[in-house]
Amino acid sequence: MTALPKRQQNRILRERRILDAALVVFSQKGFVSASMDDIAAEAGLTKPTLYQYFPSKDELFTAMMTEERDHMLESFEYPSASGMVAELYAFSWHYADVVLRPDMLNLARLIIGEAQRLPDIGRAYQASGPDRVLAGMIAYLERQRAAGLIVFDDAELAAEDLWGLILSAPRNRALHIPDAVPDHTTIERYIRNGLRVFLRAYSTAPDKDLATLSSLTPPPATETE
Repeated sequence: MTALPKRQQNRILRERRILDAALVVFSQKGFVSASMDDIAAEAGLTKPTLYQYFPSKDELFTAMMTEERDHMLESFEYPSASGMVAELYAFSWHYADVVLRPDMLNLARLIIGEAQRLPDIGRAYQASGPDRVLAGMIAYLERQRAAGLIVFDDAELAAEDLWGLILSAPRNRALHIPDAVPDHTTIERYIRNGLRVFLRAYSTAPDKDLATLSSLTPPPATETE
């Protein structure tokens, strides 16, 4: 594999710094109060340099949310030889890793607080984050239906069921009670139960898929869990 030119490597690293800084600032101040000056300072860059990468706060916010979406959908974008059940399980953990992070929970709280007064902010968050994740889930489930592994009439409703089953209750609790973020064992309990219900409802071979699910082990807990 040919190494990237040094200039291109530096650009990638600088963009990474900007996106990391943007998440810090947006999660602390919300979309409205965050400024490009704040983000440039957090990234250790000048504002003109920041604008070379992202011409507006809107574009930077979208890029930041898109990156989080891509992390959640990795298991669907790069299928493994382990099959659908393992991919659904991996997706569930990627999803949990993102949406239960303190910075992402805080960002969601701030956006919700701004949405009543400035509904365009809520729409921008929904369009750049949750809606894009949902579209990726729908595309994945449609591929599994085409392969004869699951059956449903409405792909969107099937995706919403999956989303709701695996983690909606503990995430909603964590959104409203900041010190109620679930631990690793609780996340596993919800994910495994949610996937059991989903597979019983949609799988064309539920007994086989449930047995596969039982054989899977969760990823190791991180230091923050």
